[in-house]
Amino acid sequence: MAFIWNFPLFTIVLSLFSGALCMVLRPKAARYYTIIYQCFLIILVSFVLWFTVTSDSQFTYSMGEFPAPWGNEIRGGVLESLVALAMLLVLLASCVAGWHFLKIDIDESKINLYFSVINLITAALMSLVWTNDIFTGYVFLEILTLSACGITIVREVGRTTLAAVKYMILNLMGSGLFLLGVVLLYDFTGQLLMVPMKSAVAAVLTDSESMPALTLSVAIMTIGLGIKSGLFPFHFWMPDSYGWSTPASAAILSSLVSKAYIFLLIKIYYRAVGIDVITQTPILKMLFVLGICGIIFGSVSATSPDTLPRMIGFSSAAQIGYIYMGIGIGTHLGFVAALFQLLTHMVTKALVFLAAPYLEEASDNNIKFIFLQGAARRDRTAGLYFTFGALSMVGIPCLGGFAMKLMYGQAAISDPSSAKMFIIMITLAASSFLNTLYFIRTVIRLYSDPEEKASSERQKLYKAQAENAKRAEGRRGFVIAGAFLMALNLFLGLFPWIFEALINQGLAMFS
Repeated sequence: MAFIWNFPLFTIVLSLFSGALCMVLRPKAARYYTIIYQCFLIILVSFVLWFTVTSDSQFTYSMGEFPAPWGNEIRGGVLESLVALAMLLVLLASCVAGWHFLKIDIDESKINLYFSVINLITAALMSLVWTNDIFTGYVFLEILTLSACGITIVREVGRTTLAAVKYMILNLMGSGLFLLGVVLLYDFTGQLLMVPMKSAVAAVLTDSESMPALTLSVAIMTIGLGIKSGLFPFHFWMPDSYGWSTPASAAILSSLVSKAYIFLLIKIYYRAVGIDVITQTPILKMLFVLGICGIIFGSVSATSPDTLPRMIGFSSAAQIGYIYMGIGIGTHLGFVAALFQLLTHMVTKALVFLAAPYLEEASDNNIKFIFLQGAARRDRTAGLYFTFGALSMVGIPCLGGFAMKLMYGQAAISDPSSAKMFIIMITLAASSFLNTLYFIRTVIRLYSDPEEKASSERQKLYKAQAENAKRAEGRRGFVIAGAFLMALNLFLGLFPWIFEALINQGLAMFS
């Protein structure tokens, strides 16, 4: 066994250890420790990605060297390594960029506890990416849910408490459905490890009468994870949960937590059930329809809010719809487009959520659009970052959002005889128009003449607050992290074939 096979396990164990350690550290020490150890995790995962890509191989690490079906397994491959690396990079950028507002939104005595929860989230994210066991996936799925509620409610204002309760109720409902699906699938196959479960499914399906029971089991698991990730019509918790959290929490919740649930679902489809079996069920058709509805309803809803956080929250619901639409297409190109969108949305949405509060701070902490007019002039760095993310969401060429929509177009035309092609093309056109409507309108408002909507006295106040914000501690971290996320988005947009090749290589290993 190569020593590098231990690295995925290290990312989980170190994160759990760090969660306990940060509870006894001082706030700044907890922050610096978390940043340093996350950089170390990035190095470990980079080595795993390099190893799996260059050797074109995957590996399975058996916990305690116990064989199936008693042992627990961690699996490393190209796709797992790529997703884990992207998650760690975005998580690090969110922690660095959100420091300024953590000091404002959270009591100083609880900042070390905040980073303790962040480390538990890291452990859960890594476990969901690496695990080869469905029940272990459920255990860390619950840890991720509870930790996500923790970083939502930590701001301690009435709206965040209400948002956290709503988030908890819906996510516990999703967890219960997922566990029910796991129990039914275990009763159906007698296995919990993904690869043996896939073999058992193939053996049981020799009897055609077993298909309805399998379909029910997988459908229940799909609905559970769909609720947790914000699939339409279960997306209504997203604007409040994202909009009222502290910026670092909003970026992590939107960019990473929901994507971990979706990635686990894709792993179950490919490795635990078999994609050939899934395509014979009506589940993908259901996801296709709900994904389309999520894109349209999320985009339409984003045009009506009068506050910036709710607009971004509804936009996230639309982007989740894109991912499920790609899964619902049911073809190889559809899954490639969905996974590329998963990576693109991680980077872009984190950039937007981290830039928005700086624009609000430069406008006397107002979140309503009427007071945000001219905010991008008062804080040019935040305005640049928000505009860059908005243009990517719209689908401007050379940015990640354009490459994503191009991949969906390629997936649609791969089967020109299918009615899905016309539905996808119409949806892409309609959503692009709606994205342009609310994002470009917002950007224009942010750069428009502030004198049109505010008195000279208020403008003096805005300018003074903007200058104070630029001198605030943690500002340099925001500038560096935002520039890094911009560079990642640009790299995704200019060189999408690199990521497409990695995704194709990873999916080949899944099969």
